[in-house]
Amino acid sequence: MYPLVKQIRNIRRTLTYYSHLLDHCLSLKSVKLTKVVHGQLIKVGFNGHTFLGNRCLELYTRCQFIDDIVKAFGDITRKNSITWNIFLKGLLNCGYSDMAHSLFLRMPERDVVSWNSMLSWYASCGHTDFVWKRFREMLCMGVKPSGYTYSIIVSLVFDALSGKELHGRMIRSGLITENVVLGNSLIDMYSKIGLADYAIGVFSSMEYLDLISWNSLIMGCSKAGYGELALSQFSSMRYLGYPPDHFTCSAVLTCCTNLRNLEKGKQIFALCIKVGFLSNSVISSAIIDLLSKCNRLEHSVQLFKELDRCDSAVYNSMISSYASHGFSESAIQLLVLMLREGIRPTEFTLSSVLASICGIQADQGTQIHSLAIKSGFGMDFIICSSLVHMYATLGLIDCARRIFASIALPDLVCWNIMITGLTLNGRLVEAIDTFKELHRRGPLPDQISLTGVLRACSYGGFVDEGIAIFSIMEEYYGVKPCYDNYACLVDLLCQDGRLDDAMEITEMMPYEPSSMIWELLLHACGVHGDVRLVEKVAQRLMELEPQLSLPYIVLGRIYEMRGQWEDIIRVRKAMKRNVVKNFGGCSWIVIKNHVYSFTAEQLQQHAGKDIYSVLRLLTLEKGEITPLETNLAEIDAMESCLW
Repeated sequence: MYPLVKQIRNIRRTLTYYSHLLDHCLSLKSVKLTKVVHGQLIKVGFNGHTFLGNRCLELYTRCQFIDDIVKAFGDITRKNSITWNIFLKGLLNCGYSDMAHSLFLRMPERDVVSWNSMLSWYASCGHTDFVWKRFREMLCMGVKPSGYTYSIIVSLVFDALSGKELHGRMIRSGLITENVVLGNSLIDMYSKIGLADYAIGVFSSMEYLDLISWNSLIMGCSKAGYGELALSQFSSMRYLGYPPDHFTCSAVLTCCTNLRNLEKGKQIFALCIKVGFLSNSVISSAIIDLLSKCNRLEHSVQLFKELDRCDSAVYNSMISSYASHGFSESAIQLLVLMLREGIRPTEFTLSSVLASICGIQADQGTQIHSLAIKSGFGMDFIICSSLVHMYATLGLIDCARRIFASIALPDLVCWNIMITGLTLNGRLVEAIDTFKELHRRGPLPDQISLTGVLRACSYGGFVDEGIAIFSIMEEYYGVKPCYDNYACLVDLLCQDGRLDDAMEITEMMPYEPSSMIWELLLHACGVHGDVRLVEKVAQRLMELEPQLSLPYIVLGRIYEMRGQWEDIIRVRKAMKRNVVKNFGGCSWIVIKNHVYSFTAEQLQQHAGKDIYSVLRLLTLEKGEITPLETNLAEIDAMESCLW
């Protein structure tokens, strides 16, 4: 009996020795040492031992060597649930999802760890529907979810009903009582779906709180639109002695930005300097954004210049600040500086620059487009949406259409950009067709979509289509007509000659009619020669815009057509008595990065006299085609207007 006991003790010592060796391999994360130990196990015949085999399998799983994982799994003689779970996790980590799914289905025992591995994999791949499907199967199989299971599912809740149902299950399971992580997840979930009161309820019922709990509550209240409440919770947190970290300060700064509360933001700024958070790029970018949104762009620039180190987040905030204030050239120059310093632009960087490009910078827009393609963002959804907007603004509507067509699933914002761009570029039939396509296969149209298509109907004279869309927009789409929608309807009725209906709509609309609507009515009444309506509308327009010449001109024309000479004299005297101001339009052109603007009979730029001299020479060269004296006289007249 003694030799047998001695043999058992030797085996135990050997197992303990190899177990410690494998622990050492795990701590060092050394693949080479793991293979050496595994080779020794094979020599002594312990590679089939369940415990040691599981340790080797776990080591290979962390290193993601699929061949070694499969071999180690096959060597284990008696596989337990831990063996199967480690092997399943190894297949998933190495990207063999089909093989893992097949293994999952034929596992002799699927416990909560097995289900969690599959749920976590589906969630990381963005397959939300599969996660919910597997979770329901798990419940039907009688497997009790763990806290980790609920933490996966909670992150995928996007509606109040599912969130409340899941919360109820967690309460019944008893896991939420002392689990801080689950409590924090619930706070984040309720905040994400806009139920800030439920988030506060969960926070108040938690037995233990940590800094993440406070951060989740503050961020949640801010995201849900309860900025003042978020600031109040931050004050309570400070009062109770919880030291804020950079996530807390970033959330509070974002809250101050949303509220445009510069004074409170300055206090948080001072706190960040005091505790040494200013070197954190998240904090720096949040402060730059705060100062910019509160119309302190010069302070944003000063802070940016004083920072010792800038990364892409700080550059993005500064570029966005320049873009939002209309300084597109500064935004582009900062992008160039960013590239020179070797900082790779993100999709947000390029999107901000594209948004700042106005209608006189087509060359720069195409250069940014090329940079986006070279940076690997050519098919990025945010970049494509910005490109559609930029090309539509520049008037290159065909380029915008091609990029829009390349987007697999455009969101409503992108649809709206396309409809509005086509309308503003005179492609009215295409704008209406795009709206019909949105109605057929896209999300439900909103106020912007309907305003864009109604403007297209108004500009193109598509009376029936416009009236039909306006009549169903509130009932079918759930969108209450805004002021612009009523203006389009009035214009459509005027084009159809239904002046009485247009007048009735104007007087009954829930908004105070502006001079624009009265001008539409006045033009229509003047065309149709309705003296009664012309006088009524002209009177209202004179009350709103007493210095506008239009009502006097239309009245004078209608009186002249009817031979009412006394009324004509009265209108002319009234027009002379009121100081009528005429505002001319402006045209501009870019030549070698210089903008030249023109108004009626005037050239506004520094080299105007030189340009007229060149024009005089060109006219002299073409003297054989046009009368020389007439051209020179016209040039002299225009040149005199310049001075």
